Amino acid sequence: MIVVTGGAGFIGSAVIWGLNRRNIRNIMVVDHLDKTDKWKNLVPLQFLDYMDRDAFLDGIRNDVLPDNISCVIHMGACTDTLNDDASYLIQNNFKYSQAIASYCLNKHIRLIYASSVATYGDGTQGFSDLPDDLDKLRPLNPYGYSKHLFDLWASRNGILDEMIGLKFANVFGPNEAHKGEMVSMIHNCLQQIEATNVVRLFRSHHPEYPDGGQMRDFVYIKDVVDMVLFFLDKPEINGLFNAGSGHARSFNEMTNACFKAMGRPSKIEFFDMPESMRERYQYYTCLDLQLLRRAGFRHRFSSFERAVRDYYVNYYAKGARLGDEPANAKD
Repeated sequence: MIVVTGGAGFIGSAVIWGLNRRNIRNIMVVDHLDKTDKWKNLVPLQFLDYMDRDAFLDGIRNDVLPDNISCVIHMGACTDTLNDDASYLIQNNFKYSQAIASYCLNKHIRLIYASSVATYGDGTQGFSDLPDDLDKLRPLNPYGYSKHLFDLWASRNGILDEMIGLKFANVFGPNEAHKGEMVSMIHNCLQQIEATNVVRLFRSHHPEYPDGGQMRDFVYIKDVVDMVLFFLDKPEINGLFNAGSGHARSFNEMTNACFKAMGRPSKIEFFDMPESMRERYQYYTCLDLQLLRRAGFRHRFSSFERAVRDYYVNYYAKGARLGDEPANAKD
């Protein structure tokens, strides 16, 4: 059995979609649905069982989980980069991950967990995923720190080489609509264009970046699924790896790709970023993929423009989710 925590969420549900495409259905979904719409991500998917997040943690503590678990794909976390409740984030993102990791190590269960590009802070220390560089990183917000803290814990305890950590870049694609203000910038752009035919972006407050010149490593969710499944297939490989496209695209490029996918002329307006955000804002991210390629991941990433078009035409415009595709659909 494969356990996917955060299985109703964006990346978690996409991973289940990828497993289903391999005819794998012996899956336990772990999540906390609450009053969100993320349950809708599960509707097209096939899995064996569902367990609430807290019940799963109790099962770990009391050692009463099924004894046929072969892998835990731990995608569950609070991903709100604006959440200032550091205590909550440490408990939810760090302590919970500690408990899962300890259980998996004791039971000899494969663990693949989600880290984040937010651990890199403003990028002045680079975007290398080499373990020796971990101590140099300075996250800009409590979310990034909670993710970084787990990476550090695994590294300092000598167990990072017994699991897989993936530092996800700016992931976008179907199944993210439930995230509210935390949707990707691509989803946000599509919403703005649909409503007003105009995209409003933060004005740059950094002398090295013009308005719209801020840059991000955007990676399509289908490429992320391929990364996770690659490591699922390679239990002999462990460590912490960057999980992005390895290319940075400007906000202007991103916005123009959205307008083009929707067949509408580009129109961008800029407004001041709230002062409360300026000290914690990343102006540039571009992940170094040398370790990923060295591990044998030869996947060719979707072109950014093609990925945006696939997202809009085949999912966003149809109100569809991963798993809603016709049986004969091709990527």
